[in-house]
Amino acid sequence: MSDTSPPKTVASGEKFRTTQGITAIKDGQKRRASSEPQVFEPKPKWLRVKAPGGSRFEAVKRNVSEHRLSTVCQESHCPNMGECWSNGTATIMLMGSVCTRACRFCAVDTGNPNGWLDLEEPQNTAKSVELMALRYIVLTSVDRDDLDDGGAAHYAASVRAIKERTPHVVVEALTPDFDGDLQAIERVVDSGLEVFAQNVETVKRLTHAVRDPRAGYEKTLRVLEHAKRHRPDVLTKTSLMLGLGETDEEVLQTMDDLRAIGVDILTLGQYLQPTRNHLPVQRWVSPEAFNDFRELGLKKGFMEVAAGPLVRSSYRADKVFEKNNLGLAAPVPVPGQPLDSSLIPTLNLN
Repeated sequence: MSDTSPPKTVASGEKFRTTQGITAIKDGQKRRASSEPQVFEPKPKWLRVKAPGGSRFEAVKRNVSEHRLSTVCQESHCPNMGECWSNGTATIMLMGSVCTRACRFCAVDTGNPNGWLDLEEPQNTAKSVELMALRYIVLTSVDRDDLDDGGAAHYAASVRAIKERTPHVVVEALTPDFDGDLQAIERVVDSGLEVFAQNVETVKRLTHAVRDPRAGYEKTLRVLEHAKRHRPDVLTKTSLMLGLGETDEEVLQTMDDLRAIGVDILTLGQYLQPTRNHLPVQRWVSPEAFNDFRELGLKKGFMEVAAGPLVRSSYRADKVFEKNNLGLAAPVPVPGQPLDSSLIPTLNLN
């Protein structure tokens, strides 16, 4: 559960203390001194979103607050929060809002929780899923390198609690890498979920500059490969941000690396700089370019490639099985196969 939001007076990049006594850095990156102020270019028109609001949005907001839940929607400054919450869905972030890592693209607060966990979180999460009448839930979390198993047992307990209350709900777990602990990965994959996700985030060349030193391109591939090998019936999924300086050839090579280990689902979205302390955007990728990447990914054999400027790993996650780019564009048929928008037979989303 959430260890409460920091006071509004805390500026991005400053240290603060949570009510549990955890010292953290607001938005995950320390304020950086610079001799020249950054110039923020206006975002392209295709990246404009409506401000959140409406009765359904407020209802989800109240539910999240009353059950002391953290959501990646809030913590990562997701541009789609208004749309998703207005549709009555949210991605729940387990194990608090303080991450032990400090990736340079991410706006989640960073610090050392020193083993803190809300033991009521699995049951409160399951209760919230039931109250929101969801049919698909994404569970994600901060990295918890301070825990012996990286939080795998807590993850598994949350999945089992959801399945006990609402067995019809499809569960996707977007997990940390658990530092490559294969037993931890198996514990989560065996918990009853349908989709296991771990994000590669960027191309191999940029991994060191973009992600925390404890993360790694090859480490993420090993996690995804082991999950698929251990439970072939569980779908595997990952996400890639574009606009950090990668080349088109590097994106295609990443697709090949992911298909080589059997990854089923890939999402591609535009990187957006959350604060001035984070990595700047190197390029704005057009909707047309995203459509091209989607078509190339499908040709390489992914079950689905969801691609678009505002696409995030958990955005419209339940729609991925309709194979129509989350409804954002006309579906592209997989070469050699008839266009099929039906749901995956093993997943009941009705």
